[in-house]
Amino acid sequence: MGENVVVAVFKVESEGYQALTEMKQAPLGETYSVSAGALVKKENGACRVLDGFETGAKTNDDTVKGGLIGMTVGILGGPIGMLLGAGFGSMLGANVDAGDAVYGAAMLEQIAEKLDDGMEAVIALVDEDAPEELDGKLSAYDTVIARFDAYDVADEVDRAAEMEKEMARQAVLELRKERKEERRRIREEKLERAHEISEENIDLIKKEFDK
Repeated sequence: MGENVVVAVFKVESEGYQALTEMKQAPLGETYSVSAGALVKKENGACRVLDGFETGAKTNDDTVKGGLIGMTVGILGGPIGMLLGAGFGSMLGANVDAGDAVYGAAMLEQIAEKLDDGMEAVIALVDEDAPEELDGKLSAYDTVIARFDAYDVADEVDRAAEMEKEMARQAVLELRKERKEERRRIREEKLERAHEISEENIDLIKKEFDK
């Protein structure tokens, strides 16, 4: 089968940690090898990393997928994860650019949408010949398992990271614009007040001359 990102969503909170611990202690099976794994929990619409590990095992393409699990959970825990978790389709009207940018983010979207608040998931990078052995170990828990090609996930994560950078850039530009408008408003208020004070002084002078 090759290298996959295996995602197991757990309905019982404690079982996610147990599954990750077993995977960490025994990353090698007869038909699979786990090179990295992480346990995430969805809280307030975003995924938080609870635990993780790397075995140091070489993948077929370490350049492409080096740190892939860490980058994936980083994206899920950031603004992209919150956007996807809120419902991709429902956000299009309010943020068309963001919708276009994450088009095709199959794995990220599925994780964000299927994880309800309080639920946990194990995300692991696995080199495997067949799914049955690892699935058999995970089937001891109340879990739903999905697989995604590691190259596709790496592409998704790269696109999401670029989108995140663009969102940050736009936020900075918007903040600068707001600050500029605020400074302009304060300056105009001061000028207006100075003009009012000048008129008050003129009225006082006129009254003195009229005495």
